[in-house]
Amino acid sequence: MAQFKQTEQFTDRAGPVAAPPDVTSVIGRMRDFRSSWPPVDGVAVFNRVYLTVTETVDRRITGGAFPDRAAAAALDVRFAERYLTAVDAATAGRRPPDCWRPLFQYRRHPGVRPLQFALAGINAHIGHDLALAVVDTCKALRCAPPELEDEFDQVGDLLVMLEEQIREDLMPGPDLLEVADPLTHLLGSWSLERAREAAWSAARVLWRLRDLPLLAEEFRQRMDAGAGLVGRCLLTPCR
Repeated sequence: MAQFKQTEQFTDRAGPVAAPPDVTSVIGRMRDFRSSWPPVDGVAVFNRVYLTVTETVDRRITGGAFPDRAAAAALDVRFAERYLTAVDAATAGRRPPDCWRPLFQYRRHPGVRPLQFALAGINAHIGHDLALAVVDTCKALRCAPPELEDEFDQVGDLLVMLEEQIREDLMPGPDLLEVADPLTHLLGSWSLERAREAAWSAARVLWRLRDLPLLAEEFRQRMDAGAGLVGRCLLTPCR
């Protein structure tokens, strides 16, 4: 992070910056979900993946891998809270963001494979939630997106590494996945790296629009709808 002032000492007319949230709190909630949902549940598949990501980020934050641990923790938690809020909405019978709706709607569909559930959740989280989490974190820490770029890039690099592991763990064996299998084409149609780049661009746009709330909300809705459309395509039943 570009020599960002220590958040504990940064103050302005609005008062001191709040202490960074605790990553262990969101990890605890995701562990509760893991215990409550059957393993074959589509949201449970994504939850296991995301729990692994969050636990890994937490270990790296604790180990000093990030230049600014407070900023990294704040970004990690605000990112996770977007997913937790979507779960809460769906559980209460409310409408979650459009990007998450396909995953909740298809979570028990027998024709959707585990890898599809994982990628659909990652798509929703990166394609919509990540940009909003960057803006939320910048507002909380009173910094601009460029000051969070190092943390953003490190988390993104970790996600790319874990995505490769996810594909290896959840991909059907070569004897089960043929060239003509629809899953083969779905896997090649979505890129986490491109989604991450788009999320960073969206965060910068939303930051510029922060004083134009109506326009910012219109942009968010378009982003939400687009991620939802991609998610529905990723969840096309393949068997």
